[in-house]
Formats: sequence, structure tokens, C-alpha cells
Amino acid sequence: MRQADQRQEPAAYERLVYKNASEYHYMKISLIFEKEGKRLEAAFFKQLIISALRDLYGEVGAAFPFDVLKFDEASLTAILRVYSSGLVKLWSALTLLGSYHNESCAVRVTQVSPFLLALSGNSRELVLN
Repeated sequence: MRQADQRQEPAAYERLVYKNASEYHYMKISLIFEKEGKRLEAAFFKQLIISALRDLYGEVGAAFPFDVLKFDEASLTAILRVYSSGLVKLWSALTLLGSYHNESCAVRVTQVSPFLLALSGNSRELVLN
């Protein structure tokens, strides 16, 4: 028997791409100095980021809105909140930062996410017992 009449239609797949509608992105960063033991207060840390933005984008860039949500003076790590539209600007300014008060330094971007909760853990630092 021929079953030519019972043809199966090819499966239909629909690809859906969702644009992230999050207003903010969160960045977990750390400041690394060439000489260890350097201390920095939260206000000076924010000023450092503002000057990095000014160096790269001028006075208009220095007025770029971002927030330091948390800053740890001992480890020089911070969590920043930035509008999603300006994430690349802030990231590039941080990447190109090379010194603070004539001391060599660098910013390491550890994690970036549109969800603040995602920064609470890091799978790279996870220790399983």
C-alpha cells in the first residue's frame, strides 16, 4: 500500500528574539593598583570614574549618570548601576583608565548583568563540597 496521500507537513519553527527591556545594567568591578595596600574612599572612587569618563568623552561624558551602589574599601570592589544605553560608554572609560594620582592602576570588570541579583554569586568562585 502506498501512503502518498498521508504526507506529513514539515515542522514549523519560529525563532523569537527578545530585546532586553531592562532600564539598567549592573557592573561588578575591582580597582587594581600596581602597588598593593592602596586605600580609597567611596567618594574618591566615584571621582576616579568621573575623571575616566571626562578623559575619554570630555565634559559631556563627565556628566554621564551612574551610581555606585556598593563599595568595599578593603578590596576596592564596587557594584555600579548604569543606564543600559550608556553601558558601553562606561565600560570603555573604565577599560582605558590607567592611573590615579600618578600611580598605575587598572579596572577589572568581573560581572555585568541587567539583573542585580545575578551579581550576588559567581560560578567561577563556586566551591562544591
